[in-house]
Amino acid sequence: MSQAEVTIGAHSGLMEEPAFSVPAKKMAMWLFIIADTATFAACLVAYGFVRNATPNWPRPFHGITNLAVMTLILVTSSLTMLMGVRAARAGDKSGALRWTLLTAAAGILFALLHIREWLALIDEGMTLFKNPWGTALFGSAFYSITGLHLTHVLCGVIALIAVGLRYKSGRYNADDLEILGLYWHFVDMVWMFVVPLVYLLNLAH
Repeated sequence: MSQAEVTIGAHSGLMEEPAFSVPAKKMAMWLFIIADTATFAACLVAYGFVRNATPNWPRPFHGITNLAVMTLILVTSSLTMLMGVRAARAGDKSGALRWTLLTAAAGILFALLHIREWLALIDEGMTLFKNPWGTALFGSAFYSITGLHLTHVLCGVIALIAVGLRYKSGRYNADDLEILGLYWHFVDMVWMFVVPLVYLLNLAH
């Protein structure tokens, strides 16, 4: 083997990507998820301490029908997001866009059901600073935690529509949909912690 071949081989080896490299955009999303996980964890832990320290904590929820529907919609949307990423990986742009927009539609439906629930609670007299059942802390804690999650859902819906349409036009690729999918699955996972702590533990006896 000549010296030139050795030099070329050395340079090509230096240009190869590391075996466990992570693209910058995906790394940024993972860092965001880690930071956001800490935010939600702090909110839920603080909520737990306040709830346990308050003897007259309200239990205003009389059923789980609306909660079950909302949860089913959000879990199903994670499946449609997964199907969208799979279609994108297979090169099916139309299928990927269809699944992505279906995920966004599920997010909108979840948000509408959530807002309807809020309006019903407000109609019963529950606000950030008062409610007819017990400590006023319940309203501020409930609206803060569920509002933070709802904000993430709405931001995700906007991103799904924008990225989906730009992917169809060729400006984004399957990797971008996969990265957005990480965010959407995170939103779904957070809801799995909100449901038992904020809803199920506050069901009326």
